[in-house]
Parts: sequence; C-alpha cells; structure tokens
Amino acid sequence: MPSSMPDNSKPLRRIAIQGERGSNSHMAALAMLGEVEIVPCSASPEVFAAVVSAIAEAAVLPIENSLHGSVAEHYDLLLQHPVRIAGESLLRIRHNLIAAPGVKLEQIRTVISHPVALSQCRDWLAKFPQAKAVPFYDTAGSVKHLMAERLRDTAGVAPALAAKVYGANVLVAGIEDHAQNLTRFHLIQREGDPLPAASAPPDKMSVAFALEHRPGTLVRALEALAATGVDLTRIESRPVPGRPWEYVFYVELRFTGDDMADRALAALKPVCPMVKELGRYAAA
Repeated sequence: MPSSMPDNSKPLRRIAIQGERGSNSHMAALAMLGEVEIVPCSASPEVFAAVVSAIAEAAVLPIENSLHGSVAEHYDLLLQHPVRIAGESLLRIRHNLIAAPGVKLEQIRTVISHPVALSQCRDWLAKFPQAKAVPFYDTAGSVKHLMAERLRDTAGVAPALAAKVYGANVLVAGIEDHAQNLTRFHLIQREGDPLPAASAPPDKMSVAFALEHRPGTLVRALEALAATGVDLTRIESRPVPGRPWEYVFYVELRFTGDDMADRALAALKPVCPMVKELGRYAAA
C-alpha cells in the first residue's frame, strides 16, 4: 500500500466516534481534522459499520492508553473490515468534575462516568467521600445524562469539551491521578479512499500477520523484519476465534521511505500464511 498516491484528497467532514459528543474521541477528532461533524456511535462495531457503509467519511478511535494499555477490540475490528489507518495523534487525557449550572460541590452525592475514567481518578474520589462513584457508559455521556435529567446532586467525570457541548459547568478541573495520561488515536478510512492531506510523510506502518503453530515461527518472522532495517516499536497478539492457542500478531514498524516498508512486507510473506498491511501514516 504505497503512500505516494496522487494528492486528490479533500477535507474530511463526517467523523464517527465511539461515545458521545464532547468525549476524548471528539477532542482527538478536532485536534486531527479541525471542525468536523461528529457521528456518535454507541459501540465500536457501529463505528466501523458507519465508515464501511459511508455514513461517515472516516473514524477516530483510541488504540492505546499510556496507563491502561491497548484497546484490543479495535485491533480485531481493523483486521475484519476493509479499512486502513490513515493517521495517528496523541491526546493528553484530562478528567474534570462537571455538574449542572448553579450546582455547588457540597451538593454532589453521586459521581458518574466510564469505569476507566473513574479508575484514573481514584485518588481524588477517595478524598471526596461524600459522593459515591457509579460506572456509566461514557464520559461525555455522563454530562449529557445529568443535564437531560436536571440532576442537582450528581456530577460527571469528563473532558471540559463535554461541559461546553451540554451547557454544564466544570466544578473541579484536572482530577486525574497521573499527569502523564496519554491516549493514542488512529484515523480510520475505507480502503481505496483518497488519503487526507498530511503535514509529514508516512514513517510508520501497522501490519497484521498470522503464523503456523510451530516452534520458532515468531522468531523467524521478527528476524525477517529486522533484516530489512525497520524499527519494531510495538507487538500485540490476539487469539484467533475458533482456533484455540493460535494468534494473530499486530506490529507497528517505523521505516524510512516506502521501499523499506515494502521490503518489510515482502520479508514476512514467505514465513507467514497471512500478512495484511493496516496502514502507513506519520507517527504522532
């Protein structure tokens, strides 16, 4: 999948995300693409369906968090659908306590948010014993809910953008436990669609490959990659459904020039029964 295709790209306008408007995925989409129309989806498979069916022109999805690791489901969905990774960005995750206008901190008895967000604010919540932390389906969705229901004793944990989108107020900013809380996002497009204009040439590639279930096959695959000069920056394994103890490996490679990337793919094919390039893009 060489990246040196004619530049007939146009700005992307309809972007699918998992979750509600005002979420971190919404913020990542704005950072990558500027002002866009967000297509919120309740689950990740719906995001991919929106892209494949052209309901959305592309999607912005988290692939890895610096504290909680990879979003394994998204690797599986990338392999299952005719899509490619067209871009990458990093977003610093900031959690805020958000409530309806006029509500005071001392009124809060319940704090709702996505379980991952609550876990990333554990220290602050432990020092706020007047309120019970309750898991909710989405960070921004927690603010949407408390505003729709006119709750005066409930706060959500969400990005500041959620307060802006739903007309709420930030009661306490930056309640996350760790300042170095970063999420890496991928821009996902249909295969064959024009790539968006990029500020930097591609220097990173994501690849999925399968191996025969025999000793030494992974070593041979990695040695073949190393011989081409690419820099292996990440490897992730996922089980193959219906085939116990067999795995698909997902790797991220840094390269210099499309020739090096092409050599890496060619080196894998003799030792791997399945090789699929998932995309070439500029590293965040």
